[in-house]
Amino acid sequence: MPYGYHGKILHVDLTSGALEVEQPDEAFYRLYMGGSALGLYYLLRQTPAGVDPLGPENTLILALSVLTGAPISGQSRMTAVAKSPLTEAVGDSQCGGFFPAELKFAGFDAVVIRGRSQAPVYLWIKAGEPEIRPAEHLWGKVTGVAEQMIREELGDDRIEVLQCGPAGEKLVRFAAMMNMSNRANGRTGMGAVMGSKNLKAVAVRGTDKPALADRRRVIEMARWGAGHFEDSGVYGLGLYGTAEITNSQNRAGGLPTHNWDSGYFENAEALDGTTMASSILKGRDTCYACTVRCKRVVEVTDRPHQVDPLYGGPEYETLSTFGSFCGVDDLRSIAYASQLCNMYGMDTISCGATIAWAIDCRERGILSADETDGIDLRYGNAEAVLQMTERIGKRQGFGDLLAEGSARAAAKVGRGAEELVVAVKRQELPAHMPQVKRSLALIYAVNPFGADHQSSEHDPAWKSDLERMSEIGLTDPQPNKVLNEAKVRFALLTEHAYSCLDTVNMCQFVFGPAWHLYGMKQLVETVQAITGWEVTLDELMRLGERRLNMLRSFNAREGIDRRQDVLPKKLKKALSGGKSDGLFVTEEELEQAKDWYYAMAGWDVPTGTPTRAKLEELGIGWVADDMGV
Repeated sequence: MPYGYHGKILHVDLTSGALEVEQPDEAFYRLYMGGSALGLYYLLRQTPAGVDPLGPENTLILALSVLTGAPISGQSRMTAVAKSPLTEAVGDSQCGGFFPAELKFAGFDAVVIRGRSQAPVYLWIKAGEPEIRPAEHLWGKVTGVAEQMIREELGDDRIEVLQCGPAGEKLVRFAAMMNMSNRANGRTGMGAVMGSKNLKAVAVRGTDKPALADRRRVIEMARWGAGHFEDSGVYGLGLYGTAEITNSQNRAGGLPTHNWDSGYFENAEALDGTTMASSILKGRDTCYACTVRCKRVVEVTDRPHQVDPLYGGPEYETLSTFGSFCGVDDLRSIAYASQLCNMYGMDTISCGATIAWAIDCRERGILSADETDGIDLRYGNAEAVLQMTERIGKRQGFGDLLAEGSARAAAKVGRGAEELVVAVKRQELPAHMPQVKRSLALIYAVNPFGADHQSSEHDPAWKSDLERMSEIGLTDPQPNKVLNEAKVRFALLTEHAYSCLDTVNMCQFVFGPAWHLYGMKQLVETVQAITGWEVTLDELMRLGERRLNMLRSFNAREGIDRRQDVLPKKLKKALSGGKSDGLFVTEEELEQAKDWYYAMAGWDVPTGTPTRAKLEELGIGWVADDMGV
C-alpha cells in the first residue's frame, strides 16, 4: 500500500464521456511526485505540438502531490497544467484552499481532462466514483451562485467546487479557475481552457485520507510549525496578508505605479495591510490544516458597491494592479474589483494590469473616449476601473478587446500602443520590480510561462536568512541591484527550489529557502515522514530542475526559445520618482545574464533549449525524443 498517495489517476474524455482510472507504479510517483511535473508528463504525452489552446486537443491536468491532504501546514495545493491561451506557451498555475485536500480524499492524485463536451457539464467525484453531470443550468452563473447550486443539487454543504466562472465560459484569455469562490488558479488562463471544454466545474467529496508512513513524525512537524509561527518570517503574513509589504515596497521604490512609469505611489499607505486590518478586514481564512491563516476576508456595506465576505479580499498583487498601477487609492473600490474578478473568475494581475495599459494609452491620446465606450479611463478614476473590470468579465464593448490581454489588444490598436505593454510572453508582469530586485529581470524574461514573481526567491531574501540559504549552496549574498554571475546562480538555484515546491505542491508561504515557516531541510523531513522514501535535499532540488526542464521543453516544441525571453521596453526606460528614480534594466546586462543562466542550466546557450544530455541526466530522455533533439 503506498504512503501519501492513492496510486490512481482519473482520465476524463469529455468528447466521448469516457472515464478511466490509471494506476501508475511507485517509480512514476518517485520520479515526478505530483503537481507541476506530474501534470507536465501528461501534457507532453497527450497534447500534440501546435494545437489551439482553446481547442479540444489541449489537455488540462489537475495535479495533486504525494503530500496533499497530510495534516501539516502548506500542503493543500493543486497545480493546473495546459497549453496557455494567454501566452500560447506552457500554462502552469497553483491554487490553495480546501479543494486540493478534498480531491485527494475523494480518491485521486490527479485528473487528466481531454476533449470537449457538446453541452456544458460538470464532473462530480465522490468517494472514488466519478460521474459527468449536465451543467446547462449552471452556465453563466457567477462563482458564488454556481457553487451553492451544486452543493444544493448534490445535498452536501461540505462539497468543494472548482469552476471556471463566466469569464472562462466566454474565453477571457486570463480567466482563472476558482474554488471557494475566492481561491484561484490565476495565471496563464486555465479558466479559459476549462470553459473551452464546456466544463463548468469539478465537484469533489471524500473521506479516504492516504496513509502516512510516520504519522507521529508528521504531527510533530505540524506542532513545531504552530509553535514557531509567531517567531517566523510569515507571522506578519498571517496578521496582514500579502498586503503587509505594500508600504515597504513603496519605500524601496518597488511599487509599480501608473503602468510602470514609476516605482513610487504617493498614497500607498491607503493600500497597506495595516490599513486594511483597521478598516474593512472582517477575518482571516485558511487552507486545509494550515496554521498561517493568511487569506483576507473583507466586507464593505456602506456604499453601492458592497463587498461580500464570500469572495475573500484583495492580496498585494490585486491592491497593486488595481491600485498603484491604475493610480487608484480607494481601498474599498479595489476590494470590489477583487470581488468582480472572483465572481467572474479572472486573474487579478492580468486584469488590473491590462486596464492600467488601457489607461496609459488613453492618457497619451492613443485611445479615444469613443473607443473605450465613453468610459473616462484616467489614472485615479476608480469607478472607470470597476466598470471596465465588469465589461471584461462579460466581454462587453471595449472589455471584449481587453479580455484578450494587453499584448493582443495593443497589436490590434497599433499607433504605438505596443510600446506601453508590460508583459513577457504576453503575460502581464506582477507587482515586483526588476529595477530594484535585479534577479527578477532575468527570471521574468526566462520563465517558461511568462513573467512570474513566485518562480524564484527575491534578492533581499539572500541576506535575510543566511543559514537556510546556505542549505541550497548560497553563502555569498549580493546587493539587490546587481545582476552578476553570482546573482544568476542565486536565481537558478532558488528557481529549482521553488520549482520543487510547485511539484510537491507545498505552499511557498510556508516552505522555502529563506523567510518561510519551514526550510528546505524540513521539507525533506516532511516528504520522508509522509511517504517513507529516504529522499535527500539534492533529490528534491533535482526534482525542481526536472520540472523546469519539462516546462522549457514544452515551449521548445512550440517554437518558443531564447528569442521570446525578452523584457518589455518600459523596464528599459528610467523610472521617475521615489527611491528608484532613474533606475532601469539594460539590454546588455540582461543578455549577459541569460548567457550565464543557460550555461549553468546545462542548456544550449544560443537557443536556451534543454539539451538531450541534460534531459537524459534528469531521467526524462523521452522528452528529448518528443522534441526531436
